[in-house]
Parts: sequence; C-alpha cells; structure tokens
Amino acid sequence: MSNNEFPKRISKDLYYLNIAKAVAKRSPCIRRRFGAIIVKDDTIVSTGYNGPARGSVNCDEVGCLKDVMNLPPYTGYDYCPAVHAEENALLNAARHGSSVIGGTLYLYGESPDGSITEEGKPCDRCKRALINSGIKEVVTIKPNNEIVRYRVSEWVKEDKENYLRKLREEKAKNKDK
Repeated sequence: MSNNEFPKRISKDLYYLNIAKAVAKRSPCIRRRFGAIIVKDDTIVSTGYNGPARGSVNCDEVGCLKDVMNLPPYTGYDYCPAVHAEENALLNAARHGSSVIGGTLYLYGESPDGSITEEGKPCDRCKRALINSGIKEVVTIKPNNEIVRYRVSEWVKEDKENYLRKLREEKAKNKDK
C-alpha cells in the first residue's frame, strides 16, 4: 500500500472541532448539545459541555422547562439549569490550575438530530467570560462545514456598543413616559 492511498490529514481546526464534537455527546441537554475544548500551545488544557451544575438534575432525565414553556432556541437562559460548554471548559481549567490565557476555544454545537447547529457563536454571557479569561480566539464550524474564527478582543467593542445602544433605547422609552 502506497502513501498515495491514504487520505490527506485533516487540518488542526477540524481535528480539534471533532474532539469538541465528541465532548458534546456527553451533554444531557435535549434541545442542543455543545462541546468546547481549550487548546494552548497545541495541547488540550480543558474540555466542557453544556449541562447542569454537578449533582443537579439533568433535562434528559426529567424533561426541559424551556420546552414546556415553548421558548425558542437561544432564549430563556433564566429558566435553564445548564452551565454552558464554554463556561464549563473555563471552570474545569480553573479547577485543575490550568492557565487558558492566550488559548483558543473550539466550540461545536449540534441539534438533537446530530446536525451542526446554525448558530455556533457563544452567547453574550459566554463571550464576557471568554474575554475575562484571556482566551484569544474561538473557532466554530457552520452547517456547510465552513470554519469560522472569532477574535475575542473584538467582542469587547461589540459588548460596549450593544450595552450603550440598549441604554439609550431604554432611556428614550422612559423619557416618553
């Protein structure tokens, strides 16, 4: 067998995203499963998936309150007991004393049917945690297998602008009352 018969090696991004996909399979969420891994200096320093706090109730055992309330995806975070995959990866690194500063977080999300989620970008809460942790980049994948890279430093400006916009809107509403 010659070397020409072997397929080309996958990229590092796909390699790490496939590992994040395997991590997502541990999630007990019945709506969306996410897996995250943090890589620093080409070494995995932490993993995490979305699920409730350690020892709490799992939705795959008792049902989903967001489903009962008929809430759309990516809303109703106040009703969900889950810690997000990105947060769990950061917390697991902290539990074991692993620095994530300068690292890259690979995030994979899938629907109950196993297809890649349309929105693989972290929520605002996770973006803030990633900013404060020192993660420099987040890598995700779209349903069309396009790899997407986010520079975490750009989220600082985005977060500030969103907050100021919302503040102006609310002040304008209250002024009219």
